[in-house]
Amino acid sequence: MDTSSQHGIKAKAHKRLRTNNQLWGFLAVVLSGQLIYSSFEAFKGTFYNLLLKVLGVSNAQLGIIFSLIGISMFFYIPGGWLNNRFSVKSLLITGLLIRMLTVFIIVFFQPTFTILRLIAIIWGLTDAFFWPAVLNGVAMLSSKKHSGLAFGMLESIRRTVEMSMNLLLVGAMALFGGINIFKTGMLVYNLLIIPLVFAIIKLVPKNGIAKEHEVSQTQKAGKAFKGLIKVILMPKVWLASITALTIYWSYINLIYTVPYLQAVYHISQTQASIFGIINTGGMGVVAGIISGSLSDYVFKSSAKTMFGALILTLVALTAVLLLPKNSHTLGWSIGLLMVFSFAIFLAKSIMLAPITEANVPKNYVGSSMSVGSFVAYAPIFWTYGLNGHIIDAHKNPIAAYQTIFLIGTIVVAVGVATSLLLTIINHKQVGTAS
Repeated sequence: MDTSSQHGIKAKAHKRLRTNNQLWGFLAVVLSGQLIYSSFEAFKGTFYNLLLKVLGVSNAQLGIIFSLIGISMFFYIPGGWLNNRFSVKSLLITGLLIRMLTVFIIVFFQPTFTILRLIAIIWGLTDAFFWPAVLNGVAMLSSKKHSGLAFGMLESIRRTVEMSMNLLLVGAMALFGGINIFKTGMLVYNLLIIPLVFAIIKLVPKNGIAKEHEVSQTQKAGKAFKGLIKVILMPKVWLASITALTIYWSYINLIYTVPYLQAVYHISQTQASIFGIINTGGMGVVAGIISGSLSDYVFKSSAKTMFGALILTLVALTAVLLLPKNSHTLGWSIGLLMVFSFAIFLAKSIMLAPITEANVPKNYVGSSMSVGSFVAYAPIFWTYGLNGHIIDAHKNPIAAYQTIFLIGTIVVAVGVATSLLLTIINHKQVGTAS
């Protein structure tokens, strides 16, 4: 065998090794974006009442805890500086270890509500840099050409892992029962962070400004700040973020489809539970991969895919509004709400992927994801309260949910407009470049 053939074989082997490491690194980043929440937030739907018992708190106090976790919204922009300054690897490891240690405190020491509030604040501050780091890691470990599929897989894998882990715990509690089994589940899921940290150390490369050895710490801090300002001044980042805001608002409204069917069509609790599992859980698993594939292989753009998904959402919500509310239209209503769910999950799966199409410098993608997260997840502060107020203010449930869906339709229309504008700008820039 000649020398050139040997070099060719070695080059192919190295390329295959890099590809495998990139895949496993991607999976480590995605799993970190789920396992950090698996011992607490992931339980709020399925194990809400058990959380109350384990924590020893009231409904109002648990609501305060979740609200305090939500302060991450106010720190996403400073988190953008951290995501410029430090590597994805170091931010993920830091966030995971903080969460692991604080969950140990909850499991072993039965802390007071005052301590729980402090832990919730720590979690909120951690999430402000951790979640953008997950998004940055997904973008870093996937090519720009396949970013849509990467973000779609992030959603699908997270949904699948959450459903599987909750089902395992449901099964264990059905067999053995008792609150101690639930606490054991929290502990076991928390311990999974340890091998995940080792996987991140081994598989996730150092990136960005953090790996620049010839630059001083002060210069790195300055470059990180300049990068954050640069990202904040990019119109395409804001267009993508506002579109994501309308998608997340619609996703929150999706949660109200179950009580809508119960209040308006009087379906049973069993029927409502089955519908909820499919409409707010199963759809996310399926839609993520479909959305990513459409984005990369059909529309060749995540912005275009979001535009199409939002058009479908707009049609479904408009039809729900116009549909007569009686026993004869129950089937139609369920069908339309499932279309709404599928469409909004198509959009949500890739809602921050268009930022990767905004030509953000590679070292500043982390801060662009922080800005995007700050805008995209903002509806969590007002949508639940607004919808609850609307439901309480109307004695007639039909009038209440009509109002919620009407507001939702207007919000989706805004998303259609911003995603269309983003698509047009992207198309013009591609045309200019060519």
